[in-house]
Amino acid sequence: MSADRVADRAGRRHPPRRRPARRRRPRLLPYLLIAPTVLALVLVLGYPLVDMVVLAFQDMTREQLFSGASPPWAGLEQFRRILGDGFFWTVVARTVVFTAVCVALTVLCGLFTAHLMHRVSPWVRTVIAGMLVTVWAMPVMVASSIFRWLFDADYGVVNWLLSRLPGIDLAKHNWFTDPWQGFAVIVAVVVWGSLPFAAITLRAALAQVPPELEESAVLDGARPTQVLRHVTLPTIRPVLVMVTTLSAIWDFGVFNQIWLMRGGQPEREYYLLGIYSFIESFAVNRYSVGAAIALVTVVLLLAGSVVHLRQMFRTGEVE
Repeated sequence: MSADRVADRAGRRHPPRRRPARRRRPRLLPYLLIAPTVLALVLVLGYPLVDMVVLAFQDMTREQLFSGASPPWAGLEQFRRILGDGFFWTVVARTVVFTAVCVALTVLCGLFTAHLMHRVSPWVRTVIAGMLVTVWAMPVMVASSIFRWLFDADYGVVNWLLSRLPGIDLAKHNWFTDPWQGFAVIVAVVVWGSLPFAAITLRAALAQVPPELEESAVLDGARPTQVLRHVTLPTIRPVLVMVTTLSAIWDFGVFNQIWLMRGGQPEREYYLLGIYSFIESFAVNRYSVGAAIALVTVVLLLAGSVVHLRQMFRTGEVE
C-alpha cells in the first residue's frame, strides 16, 4: 500500500478538527461593548486635547485670541520656559507631596473604616454606609464651603472648640496664613470627599476574604496585625492597588477645593499644577504657557496610569 493511500485513510478516520465559529464571535463582544464609551471619550476629549497640544507649541496672546489670527509657531519655547523655571519645579514637588499625603490618608482611613464596617453588626454597617453615601453625594462646592466655615478666623467652630482646651488660644486665628496649616485644611477636604469611595470599595473586598484563612491564622497563633498583614492585605491587594492608583490620579489634579477654599484667589504658596496652569492661562493671559503646563500634567497622569496598568498586570487582574 502506498504512502498516499495510508495518509488518505488516516485523514478519513481522524479528520482535522475545526474550531467552532461560535468561539470566534464572543471575542468581538468586549470590543463592541466598549466601543460606545471609547467613541464618546474621543468626541468629548479628542478635540480639546489636540487643540491644547497644538496651543502648547504656539505663542498665543490676547491679540490673536480676539482677532482670530493664527498664533505664531514657537516650537519648544514654552517647554523651555517652564522647565527652566525653578518655581515650576517647586509646584511639581508640592503637587507630588500633596498627592502622596492625600492618597496615604485616604487609603489608611478607608481601610480602617472598611475594617470597622466588616466587624460591626448589620444595622450599624447600614448606618455607616448611609453616612458615607451622603458624604459621597455632597458636591465639592458644598463640602469646601462647610470646611471654610469650620476653619473661619472669626466664626469658625474649630477655633472655638480648640480654644476651650487649657493653654490654647486660637481666637481670630487664620489657618491659611501659614501654608502648612492651610494645606492641612485642604487635605482634610480632599480626604473627606475621597473616603466614601475607598471605604465602600475596600469593604466589598474584605467581604470576599475567606474567613477560613483568618481563622486558621488565628489558630496558628498569629496576632491581629499579623493576620491583617499576611492574610487580609495580600488577598485584597488587587482592589487596594486600584483604590490607591485612582486616588493618586484624582488627587494629582485637585483644583476645586483649593480654588474655593481660597475664594478664587489662591496665593502662590497654594499653587498646584492645575491651579498654576489655570492662572497662567486666564489670569496672566499666557495661554500657551498654561497649555504647556497642562500638557506636562497630562503626561505625568498618563505615567501614573501606566503604573496602574502594570500593577494590575502583576496582580493578575488584566490578562
